[in-house]
Amino acid sequence: MVGRHVRYLAAPLAVLVLAGCTVGPNYKLPKTAVINNPTARAAFLSDNKATQIANPPDNWWHLYDDPTLDALVQRAFAANTSLRVAQANLENAYALLTAAKAGREADVTTIDSTDYGQRSAQAVLSKTPAAQLERYNVGITASYDADLFGGIRRGIEAANDDSEAAAAARDLVMVSVAAETTRAYADICDSGNALAALRHAVALQNQSLAFARLMHENGRATSFDVVGQEAQFETLQSQIPLLQAKQMNAAYRLAALMGEPPEAYDPAWLTCQQPLVLRTPLPVGDGKTLLNRRPDVREAERRLAAATARVGQAEAKLYPDFKLGGAIGSTGAAFDAFAPVTNLFNLGPSVSWDLNQSAIRAHIAQAKAQVQARQAAFDGTVLAALQETQSAITSYDFELDQVASLDDARNFAAQVASNITELYRGGRADALAQLSAEQKVAIADIAVANAQTEISQSQIALFYALGGGWGASASGNTTSSAPLSTPTAP
Repeated sequence: MVGRHVRYLAAPLAVLVLAGCTVGPNYKLPKTAVINNPTARAAFLSDNKATQIANPPDNWWHLYDDPTLDALVQRAFAANTSLRVAQANLENAYALLTAAKAGREADVTTIDSTDYGQRSAQAVLSKTPAAQLERYNVGITASYDADLFGGIRRGIEAANDDSEAAAAARDLVMVSVAAETTRAYADICDSGNALAALRHAVALQNQSLAFARLMHENGRATSFDVVGQEAQFETLQSQIPLLQAKQMNAAYRLAALMGEPPEAYDPAWLTCQQPLVLRTPLPVGDGKTLLNRRPDVREAERRLAAATARVGQAEAKLYPDFKLGGAIGSTGAAFDAFAPVTNLFNLGPSVSWDLNQSAIRAHIAQAKAQVQARQAAFDGTVLAALQETQSAITSYDFELDQVASLDDARNFAAQVASNITELYRGGRADALAQLSAEQKVAIADIAVANAQTEISQSQIALFYALGGGWGASASGNTTSSAPLSTPTAP
């Protein structure tokens, strides 16, 4: 008898399920999005042979061929606090996705209670007191949402998009950690290089000051000559503490990036006196590969997809919500427990419908406005990625030209110094002329060292803009490194 009633109820519900649909727009990459513009996918502008069209590897810092740097980046990936926060946010997004998927499952609750008491006779308009007895109530209630209009499906879609956005956000933090770790180590090495050049210049200036004092004592120079040499000595000497502070602060930053207190820096880092040098032309790829690689672009696109799904989630509330539910249990006096007079069951569909359509339509309008905002943010992220990369390439090109000119100037000064040294050895030039020539080489070395610092900063800024350092080969983790897609509703 019960089975027949179940069949009677299931048949019309099956018709309703088959007639259901998923409301709201199915997401696809907007045709008007800036990322679809052919110029956004073109090659970058560069006249320098120090760059190439090849795509940069995820673990781009290996191009410096520095084992110390490689180890530092891996330590930062393992312990950086910002990366730990991003990973926790990703796990939170995955948990929310699991919760959203649970909406497709039946909702089952149980009850099991007992008490001793007396019901109110007045409550049932009786003047005869009710008996005092022990009562019990046990049962199971289950309901299943048919999701005829796809509200749950859109919610799962939005949660899935949010989890992919959280993965991209984690990848973006990895980009930052790799770049900032490399930048801190490069600052240490560049400062060491600049300090070595500056200390050499100070030593030469000290010799020049000693010559001036000796000549003054012998009446061959004035006190003004001595004061001038002292001023130059102090000027050069005053630059050393600033470079030392820059080097120490870089070491503190490096320690913090690896999750350690600043005082835990390794003194061995400070022994680096050679700037990081790329062994090959810097690979930059093109706009298309850049936009597929940059995690912030992916995150913005996934946020747009999630906002689109939430439009359908809001629109589903315009329509009735159908559920199939049932319950089985037993309730009554304890001495009649589970007797036919205490047992119960029910089975049937239920319909709920929020008729406050004005409020629902306002939420739909809000969701659509959020889509517009997310698309604008997506376009802005794409433009920023292209602008940052092109600006970094341009700066790198001009700074390479500058350091080439400074290298030439340094080489000319070194050639002059070599010629004067030969003349000095042959007795055709005095020691002061030779010292002056060596000082000019030392000053040129300082200029080259400072320019090399700018080159290092530009290289790292360009790698940062290119969005490397977040793939599986870099971190050992699986990330959202697939190209931008055009998913549709499940």
